[in-house]
Parts: sequence; C-alpha cells; structure tokens
Amino acid sequence: MIMQIEYRLASPEDLNEIYHMVQDAINYMIKQNIFQWDEIYPDKAILQEDIDKKQLYLGILENKPAVIYVLNREFDEEYRNGNWKYAEKPFYVVHRLCVNPLFQQKGIGRMTMLHIEETVRSMGFQAIRLDAFTENPFALKLYKNLGYTITGHAHWRKGKFCLMEKYL
Repeated sequence: MIMQIEYRLASPEDLNEIYHMVQDAINYMIKQNIFQWDEIYPDKAILQEDIDKKQLYLGILENKPAVIYVLNREFDEEYRNGNWKYAEKPFYVVHRLCVNPLFQQKGIGRMTMLHIEETVRSMGFQAIRLDAFTENPFALKLYKNLGYTITGHAHWRKGKFCLMEKYL
C-alpha cells in the first residue's frame, strides 16, 4: 500500500494539534532514551513563530497530522563549525522534522525528506543542511541512508549534534 501524504503550510488553526503531536513525540523519544527535545524546545511559541513566518509544513495522512518540518535558510551560529563541502552552493536548512508516533516506523520520515529534497530542487537550490542529535540513532540512520554526510558538530543545551549536508 502506497501512502499519500498531503503536505501543506501549517496554519494558525493547526497549532494546538501540532503542539500535541510534538509533545507525544517527545514522550515517545524519552521512552527510547532519546533526550533531544523537552518542554523548552520546541515549545509552543517556537512553533507559533514557525507558522507566522510561513516555514512550518504539515504532512497529513489518514486525516491526522503525520509529520511536521521547518524549511528555511536560517541557521544557528554553531553551523559555522561545519566543514561544508558545498559551501559555495545556495542551500536550505531543515529544522524540527517530527513524525507523529502513530506513524513511526512506516517510512514517513524518509518520504518526507524525499519530498523536501524535491521541493528544494524545484526551487533551484542545490544543497540541504540539517543537524541531528548524536544520541538519536533513528535520525542518524535516516539521514545517512538518504546520502547526508557529517560535516562537523555543534553543541547545544541538550548535547552534541551532527551537522549534515547533502548535495542535490
């Protein structure tokens, strides 16, 4: 069975449902001993700001929120630690990719990343950057299997993150 995810910009009306999905994902990660997100990040205010900036996307499956992600050209100062192979290429950054626990282990993350890559490619950009928590084996495996390479590391409040890049 091929799943059809409908992707669209999130609207202000989606905020509460998205926030609850993120909270469910945080609780699921904690059960997996992945302490990447918490009550501080990403909080409701961050998600609201993403919606206001029109950079938070929502994937709907079976009339439920299945996945969210942020796509923009913004990056933290820590990204300067990356030894970016395609430093001269224009790029987009993926933030806050989150699969609803109800849909995990079904290829939603992979399908969403392929969708993001096609979107970025169609906009004329040639590279994607992101970061992944070093203690999240699921995220690291996903990105490595999709051809993302580690270019360096960043250190934030929750620990060490891999800076990753893919040329499209």
